[in-house]
Amino acid sequence: MTDPRPEAPRPEAKVRVSRLRLTDFRNHADLALDFPGRSVVLVGPNGAGKTNVLEALSLLAPGRGFRRATLAEMARQGGPGGFSVMAEVEGAFGPVRIGTGAVAGEPGRRLLVDGEPQKGSERLSDHLRLIWLVPAMDGLFTGPAGDRRRFLDRLVLAVDPGHGRRVSSYEAAVAGRNRLLEAREADAAWLDALEAEIAATGVAVAAARRETVHCLARLIETRPDGGGAFPRAAVQLSGDVDAALDGAAAADVEDWLRADLKAGRSRDRAAGRTLAGPHRSDLAVRHAVKDMPASASSTGEQKALLTGLVLAQAALVTELTGQPPVLLLDEVAAHLDARRRRALVELVAALGVQAFMTGTEAAPFEGLGNEAGIIAVPDAGALFSGDFPA
Repeated sequence: MTDPRPEAPRPEAKVRVSRLRLTDFRNHADLALDFPGRSVVLVGPNGAGKTNVLEALSLLAPGRGFRRATLAEMARQGGPGGFSVMAEVEGAFGPVRIGTGAVAGEPGRRLLVDGEPQKGSERLSDHLRLIWLVPAMDGLFTGPAGDRRRFLDRLVLAVDPGHGRRVSSYEAAVAGRNRLLEAREADAAWLDALEAEIAATGVAVAAARRETVHCLARLIETRPDGGGAFPRAAVQLSGDVDAALDGAAAADVEDWLRADLKAGRSRDRAAGRTLAGPHRSDLAVRHAVKDMPASASSTGEQKALLTGLVLAQAALVTELTGQPPVLLLDEVAAHLDARRRRALVELVAALGVQAFMTGTEAAPFEGLGNEAGIIAVPDAGALFSGDFPA
C-alpha cells in the first residue's frame, strides 16, 4: 500500500484534536465531545470522568497512556469487556482519524489510522504528539530513578518515534541476560550475543537521551519563566554510560560497555541483576536559581519546577519537529497559587498549542479568555459546552 503522507509536515498547520468519542471507556458508556479548535478546560466534581477523557487522549500517542493501565482496567465496569477511543485530529499532515481500543476476548490493543489497521504505534507521532502533566508525577523529583527515566523517555519519544522501540529492545536484552546468568551453566556464546545487543542498543538509548537533555537545557535558559513563577530547572544525566559519552565516541563507549558486561558476569550473577548500562541512569534536576536539588525544594517549588519543565518540553518538541504537541494538564492548578496560575495560562497561550486542562472549578483558568473553551462535566456523559468570558 502506498503511504499517503506528504514528505514533510505542513509548517502552517496547527495540531488540534477536534472531536473525541469514547465507547465503554472507564466510566463513559458513550461520550462524544466536539472541541473548539483551541484549548479546552474540563470542569466538574471529582469522579465525573475528566481525567478519564485525558487518559483516552493519551492513548493516541505511542505507549500505554499516562496511567499505564491494562486493557481490562480501561474497559467500563459492567460493559461488554472492550472499549474504543476515536479522535478526529488536524495533524501535521492534514486531517486524520485515529482510533484505538480492545475487543473482549481478543488479546492486544487495536490501532487504526483513517480506518487502516496499524502494526505498531510509532506512526501516531506522525500526526499527533502528546505531553502530559498529571498528579501522579508530583513525586517525580523525590521518587525512584525509574520514574525520571520514564519521564525522560517520554520526552525523547515525542521527538524521536524510534526511541521506544530501542528502549524495549534494550530492556528485553537485559532481562534475557539476567535470566541466563541465573543458569548454572550459561551459554557463553549466547551471553556474548546478548551483551553485544545490550551495548549497541544501550548506547543508542543513552545518546538519544543525552542529546535531548542538552537541547532541553539550552531551551530552558532562553524561554520565558512567567516572571519567575516557574523557576528554571538545571537538568543533567548521571550514570556510567552517560559519563562515558561525555568523553568518548559512541562506538568506543559501545566497546567499553560490551567488555565491562563480559568482565562483570560474576559480579552481576551475585547481584542478581545487570549493574552497568543506561537502565541505571538518572535525570538530575536542580533549582537553578537556588542551586539546590529539586528534591530538597518545597512542595510548591517542586510543582512549579515540574510545570515549567513540562512547558519547556512542549517548546522543545515544537522546535525540533516543527509539530506543536498537544498538552494534557490534569488538575494542574490545584497546587499553584494565584500568581502561578496566571503565569500558567499566559505561557500556555504563548506556546500556541492546544491544551486540555481539568479542574473542579473554572475560576483558575479564566485568564485564558478566548484562548480556551470550557466543558462542564457534572457527571459522566452529561455535558455542557461554553466559553470563558473574554
